[in-house]
Amino acid sequence: MTTPGAVIVDAVAYAQAVEDAVKASAAYYAAGTSGLDDDAYDRLVRAIAVWEAEHPEQVLADSPTGKVAGGAVEGDVPHTAPMLSLDNVFSPEEFTAWTASLTRRIGREAARYSVEPKLDGLAIAARYTRGRLTRLITRGDGTAGEDVSHAIGTVVGLPDELAEPVTVEVRGEVLMTTEQFEHANEVRTAHGGAPFANPRNAAAGTLRARERAYTVPMTFFGYGLLPLADTEPAAAETLAQCAHSELMARAAAYGVNTTATTAVPGVTADTVDEVLARVTEIAALRASLPFGIDGIVVKADLAADQQAAGSGSRAPRWATAYKLRAVEKITRLLAVEWNVGRTGIIAPRAVLEPVEIDGSTITYATLHNPADITRRDLRLGDHVMVHRAGDVIPRVEAPVAHLRTGDEQPIVFPETCPRCGSGIDTGEQRWRCENGRDCHLVASLSYAAGRDQLDIEGLGHTRVVQLVEAGLVADLADLFALTREQLLGLERMGETSTDNLLAAIGAAKAQPLSRVLCALGVRGTGRSMSRRIARYFATMDHLRAADAEAIQQVDGIGTEKAPSIVAELVELAPLIDKLAAAGVNMTEPGATPPAPPTTTTETAEGGGEVEGDGSEGAHAAEVAGGAEVAGGALAGMTVVVTGAMTGALEKLSRNQMNELIERAGGRSSSSVSKKTTLVVAGENAGSKRVKAESLGIRLATPDEFAALVADHLDSAP
Repeated sequence: MTTPGAVIVDAVAYAQAVEDAVKASAAYYAAGTSGLDDDAYDRLVRAIAVWEAEHPEQVLADSPTGKVAGGAVEGDVPHTAPMLSLDNVFSPEEFTAWTASLTRRIGREAARYSVEPKLDGLAIAARYTRGRLTRLITRGDGTAGEDVSHAIGTVVGLPDELAEPVTVEVRGEVLMTTEQFEHANEVRTAHGGAPFANPRNAAAGTLRARERAYTVPMTFFGYGLLPLADTEPAAAETLAQCAHSELMARAAAYGVNTTATTAVPGVTADTVDEVLARVTEIAALRASLPFGIDGIVVKADLAADQQAAGSGSRAPRWATAYKLRAVEKITRLLAVEWNVGRTGIIAPRAVLEPVEIDGSTITYATLHNPADITRRDLRLGDHVMVHRAGDVIPRVEAPVAHLRTGDEQPIVFPETCPRCGSGIDTGEQRWRCENGRDCHLVASLSYAAGRDQLDIEGLGHTRVVQLVEAGLVADLADLFALTREQLLGLERMGETSTDNLLAAIGAAKAQPLSRVLCALGVRGTGRSMSRRIARYFATMDHLRAADAEAIQQVDGIGTEKAPSIVAELVELAPLIDKLAAAGVNMTEPGATPPAPPTTTTETAEGGGEVEGDGSEGAHAAEVAGGAEVAGGALAGMTVVVTGAMTGALEKLSRNQMNELIERAGGRSSSSVSKKTTLVVAGENAGSKRVKAESLGIRLATPDEFAALVADHLDSAP
C-alpha cells in the first residue's frame, strides 16, 4: 500500500496509489468504512495529482483526480444535473490563485462570494413534488446515485412536507451531530454491532442501512436548490437566475435546515480578504460546533458568474473547498494507563502510537471510564480513530474494526487500586478507590491549597509531600493544627518561611464558604458550582441539612447530580466537623439562607386563615446570592470572560473574575452561547470573541467592564 503523502517515483507506484485511493473511496462511500482518514486520503490524492501533472500521457482512467468523490459507488437513479465534487485549496496562497483563475474564466472579478462551512457528512439530493418529499438519492458517481428513500423520516432538518407546494430538488449534507453519534453507537453496540469510528462514517453507514432492527436520527443541512424536470417553467427560470445566497434563503423559508441556524451561518463577501477573514472566523469556532466540518466552501454567489465559469467533469470551476487541518487521525492503541485522581477516581488513559493532529503530536488520549471502553469494544493493538479540535483534550472515538488483524488483545481492567492497592468501588461508571481522597492525599491537599481554593501561599506540591511523608497531615483539617515546631523540623524550612506559611494557613481560615467547598473537592462540582451552592445556602449547616430536592434548586444542579452531592457531603461530614472545630469559616459573606416554603396557613387578624403564596421563599431564593446580588450591576446577565485582562482587572485570576461577576449579580460561564449576555474580551481573545460577534452578543473591553462593576471591584480578593 502506498504511504499517504509519499512522493510517487514511477508508474508502478502511481498505479498502486490510484488503486489504494479508489479502494479507500469505495469503502467510505459504500459503508462508511475506510483504512484512511481524511488527511491521509487528501495527501494521497495530491501526490497522485502531482505525478499526473508531470506525466499527463500516463494518467489512468480510474484516477480519483478525474472522478466525482464517491464515484466508486454505483447508482441507478439519474441526477437531474451532475452532482459534482469540489476541488480543494489548503492555504491563503492557493485560495488567491483559485480566485485569479476564476477571474480569468469569467473575464472579470467575481461580483460576490458566498462562504459556508464545509459539512463533514454524505451528500444527497432530496426531491420534492408539490411540496412532498418523494425521493432521497446519494451522489454516486455524479451522474447517477443510489436510492436511499427508506431513510425518509429519520433525517432531522429534511421535512416530509415543505412550507410551499413547490417541485424542487434540495441538495445538501446528511451528517450526525456529536450527540446523535454517541446515541447511534450506544444503540448499535446494544444490538451487537461494532461502534462507528466517527460521525461521518456513522452517517454514511446509517443512511444506506435498509433492514436494521433499529433507527437512529441524522441531521440534514441544505447547500443547493434547483428545479426538477416537472418544475413549472417560470419557477425553474427563477431558480436558475437566483444567486446562491438567495437560493439558501428560499430553502430556509421552505422549512429546510441550513447553516443559517448555526453559529457559522453562510454569509456573502465582496473581496478575497473578506473571504479569508471569514475562513479564520469559522476555523476558530470549529471546536465548539455540535457537528463536524472539515473546511469552508467558497462559491461565486451570482448565477451569472457561475454560468460564465462553467464546470469540469468532476468539479464546478466557480466553487472550491478551503480545507482545514485534520482533527481526526487513525493511529494504534498501544496501552492503557490507570491514573488515580485527587478524589480517588480511577481514570483510564490511552497510550497511542504518536500521531500529528491539528499541529500537535498526540501520544495520549482520554478513554473516559471502563464502561466506555467496553461499549466501544476497544482492544490493545487496535487501529483507533482519535479526535482533537482546538484545546479539546484528545479522545479515542472508536476502533477501526475492519482493520483488525486478530492479534489484538483485550484491555485488562484493574482489580485493585493501581495507586494504593485498596479495593475499587465499581458501583458507578467512573470507578473509585475505596480509600477515596485518602488514596491520593498529596494531590487532594495540593488542590485545596491552590490559588482558586484556599490560596495558601507557600504550600506547593513539594511542601505537601514533605508534610504527608512526615506524618504531620492525614487530611485537610490537619493543616490548621500544624505548629511552628513541627514545620521547623522539616528540611529547608527556616523561621521566615515557617512563619509565612503559618500566616497563610491562618488567613485561609477566613476564606468564604464557596472556596472551602471547592477545596473539599465535592465530586460533580467545581469553582463555579461551589460559588452557586454557597450563595444559595449561605452556611454549611443549611447545606448539610438540605436533601436532594433542595439542592436541585441551585442553578445547574439536576436530578442526577443532586443525590451525588448529598452523598458526598455525608462522606465528608467528619472532615467538615474537624475543619469547623479548627476555626475554618463555614459561611458565605453577604448571602442569605433560603427560607422554608411558606405554603402553610397562618391565622389572620379577625380569626380568618390566609394561605401563604410562597413569596417569602421566592424572595429568599432570589437574594440567596447575597444582598448585593439581587440588585447588582450584572443582575440577570450571563457573562463570559476571554483573553488577558488589563487595567484594573489585570491582577485578577479567571476564578476571581468569575467571583466578581457573581458578586455583581451575574452568572459566570466558560462558553459562549445564545444565552450569553456579555463577553468581556481582553487581549488575544480568540474563538469566544468570534462566536460572540457571530451571535450578535454584546462585547466589552476590560476597562469597560471594570467601570460597569466598579461598585463591586473594591471587594475583589
